[in-house]
Amino acid sequence: MAIDIIQIPARRKDLKRFVKFGIDLYKDNEYYIPPLISGDINTLIPAKNPAFEYCEAQSFMAYKNGKAAGRITAIINHRVNDRTGHNDLRFGFVDFIDDDEVVDALFEAAARWGKERGMTSMVGPMGFTDMDHEGMLVEGFAETGTMATIYNYPYYVRQMERMGFVKDADWLEFRMTVPQSIPEKYARIADIVAKKYGLRTIKFTSRRKLRQQYGHALFELINEAYDNLYGYSPLSPRQIDYYIDMYLGILRLEDVSIVIDNEDRLIGVGISITSFSNALRRSRGKLFPLGWRHFIKPLRGKEDVVDLLLVAVRPEFQNKGVNALIFCDLLPVYIRNGYKYAESNPEYEGNGSVQKQWDYFEHRQHRRRRAFRRGI
Repeated sequence: MAIDIIQIPARRKDLKRFVKFGIDLYKDNEYYIPPLISGDINTLIPAKNPAFEYCEAQSFMAYKNGKAAGRITAIINHRVNDRTGHNDLRFGFVDFIDDDEVVDALFEAAARWGKERGMTSMVGPMGFTDMDHEGMLVEGFAETGTMATIYNYPYYVRQMERMGFVKDADWLEFRMTVPQSIPEKYARIADIVAKKYGLRTIKFTSRRKLRQQYGHALFELINEAYDNLYGYSPLSPRQIDYYIDMYLGILRLEDVSIVIDNEDRLIGVGISITSFSNALRRSRGKLFPLGWRHFIKPLRGKEDVVDLLLVAVRPEFQNKGVNALIFCDLLPVYIRNGYKYAESNPEYEGNGSVQKQWDYFEHRQHRRRRAFRRGI
């Protein structure tokens, strides 16, 4: 059987074919949530994605007997490699049919590209930064995915292990039932924390004011709070502007909680978003010509699931109950909007203090995902 590997130019028409392969592979899967096609394309175009200031990348597609059979993007994040002292080649945007020859050819092409540039190991799936999808699903294949995470077939895990990849890191995900009221003990903790440290939560009704007062500060806080997390790539000022433009327009401001101290210094932030899973599934990742209609409902907060995109707390205030302050601010909004469930973003499995906060709510750990590593 003939296996052909094609390098994909970073042009919109070529990348559209690359992105759509992943969507087509899951067209009959009820749990898969497609990405926004235009978003993934822009992520892979150097002129659009500021991460290319310190990253380089090459995408590949595999064809078997002339039919598309797999895809992968090889990424070198020089900033992270300089921080860690590693020569890691990241791989992401990876999908393939269950065929050993196809999978081997696809990963060999990516590895060869990395070796030519001095890389000595492969790790992934990971993106350019933590704002991209990362972590291969290893548990929870019968759970509906989210906008911010990867879905993959169970055979991916077997293929990774067959090729000699081993676990490098795991992340856990949780699904919480939104309570009818704030748990009393949780509310007491929030009240104690607020009084002890002189903290309060604030809300914005103007996107312009939020951007002016705390736009850059929010992402600078994320850089500070996440600095020691696995594989974290600090965001540059251009990237911060990029993500502000990307997210500010789709966030419902009442689903954002900002914690400040008596001097109006930013201490913590919780950013959540009405689930776009149904909208992305119905539109198959397309906004035009008519896909945009499916996004009206979540933009109005009319879904029953809210996704917890991120919580970030200034390092000196971590593990001091600031998260309780954030969720005591958000829970009344969730209840008022009729959200029934909240989906956590992936949390590093060793971060017990973060996972312990869900003990105050009815919850279940329903997904696990993994970054794999292998020498090249």
